[in-house]
Amino acid sequence: MDVVKVLYSKEEIAERVGELAGIISRDYQGKELMLVCVLKGAFVFMADLIRCISIPCTVDFVRVSSYGSGKVSSGEIIIKKDIETPVKGKNILIIEDIVDTGLTLSLLSDRLKERKPDSLKVCVFLDKKYRREIEFEADYVGFTLTEEGFVVGYGIDFNEKWRFLPDVCVIEE
Repeated sequence: MDVVKVLYSKEEIAERVGELAGIISRDYQGKELMLVCVLKGAFVFMADLIRCISIPCTVDFVRVSSYGSGKVSSGEIIIKKDIETPVKGKNILIIEDIVDTGLTLSLLSDRLKERKPDSLKVCVFLDKKYRREIEFEADYVGFTLTEEGFVVGYGIDFNEKWRFLPDVCVIEE
């Protein structure tokens, strides 16, 4: 597999993450905010985002899988690690790397809503609207992808490779 091209440079990413953090900070001013990072792909995005957020917040992690070792979602959603912090009465912001089919984030959102948070919103780094299988809209979006291709870098992997890239790139076989 080779990197075909850079879609978003580390400079573009840093600028957009800062913009998102400003919006989130304003939206949650005076409220208790809990970020729930979806592992593994969103860890770099969340680390950068939390450093730019200007209000106090707590963090927890969930690990959800739908890809296995393929390039296409299997459609089967598995929660491999649940959050450890109670969410009842809290303002929850799920941080995810990519919304693709919508299945994973829809399931995760529904499961967390059952625990009765005060609010629940979703922040995604990349949005692949053209791949939706169910209706799902993120509340905060870094970038919307408009072209086909498998993306890697900035924490996003293919078979545990390519996470180290500072830019978001398209790969092909």
